[in-house]
This record gives sequence, C-alpha cells and structure tokens, in this order.
Amino acid sequence: MAIVIEGATLEEVFIANRPQLRRIAQRIVGTPEIADEVTQDAYLKLITGGYDRDIEKPYCYCCQVIRNVARDHCRRQSTESIYRMHTSDGELPHVSGGCRPEQRLRERQVIAALGKVLDTLPAKTRRAFELYRLGGFTQRELAAEMGCSATLINFMIRDATLAIAECRDMLDD
Repeated sequence: MAIVIEGATLEEVFIANRPQLRRIAQRIVGTPEIADEVTQDAYLKLITGGYDRDIEKPYCYCCQVIRNVARDHCRRQSTESIYRMHTSDGELPHVSGGCRPEQRLRERQVIAALGKVLDTLPAKTRRAFELYRLGGFTQRELAAEMGCSATLINFMIRDATLAIAECRDMLDD
C-alpha cells in the first residue's frame, strides 16, 4: 500500500515508499542485492534530476523510475553477458591482444616519438609517407595524386623512413 503525503517532494515520497519500490525492482531484477542497487540508482536519479514541471502522481512517477532503472540494469547485464568470459576457476581468462599498462605506456611513447620525428619532415614528404604506409597508396598513385614523379615519391618515402629509423631502438624493446 502506497504512502501518500500531500505536498511532499519526490525525495520524500521515494523514502516513504522505499520498501514497495524495492519490491518492484526485485520482481524485475530477481535478487535482493541487485534490487538494493537499482533502488539506490533510482533514488540518485530522482534527486539529481532537475524537474521543472509538477508531477501529479509522485508515487507513480517513482514506480516508473524504478521500473526503468531495473530494466536498464537487466539490458546492460544481458549485453555484458554476451562478451563476458570466465574460466573454470572463476578467473577472467587472458585475452590475446590485451596488454599490460606498462606496455601500453611504452607504445604511446613510441607513437609520440614517431609523431615528433614526422613533424620535422617537410609537409609533402610526411603526407607521401603517411599515404603510402597508412593509406595503402602505391607510389604511382601517390605521384599522380601529388603531381610529381614516382621517383620523387620514392625518395620522399626513403627520407621519411630514414628519419624515423632513430625510433627503431624504442620498437625493439
């Protein structure tokens, strides 16, 4: 049975009817622990949301917020379960392609060093190198695109490759 308080704020209505609202959440999410989390999330959503209109039925509004938050939680759990993997001992398995924070930091340092070296090159040389290495262009396509000979493109790519060779020792670690 809902507790109705005349002239009460949404926060007051929510607190007065918390047990009923928690039961609504538990029917949707299934466990008391998750229902507590959903109830807390709904409460925070209510008190932090700026409402510029009068709500005629605050208890019904609180119920709808609880339902929405509970359904969002179920959807999120469903989506996460598709991608979540566990081994027989309950630990998360090692995923190939993942790396340690130190390795990620090192990679960022290498990329920053490469960027600095490329910044020292003439703009046309840098563009030719990036389009060749990253864009997948052939040297003939680059020559046509940039309006110069394929030989000049070859020299530009060679110059850029020699310039970034100083970063090679960072890559070998």
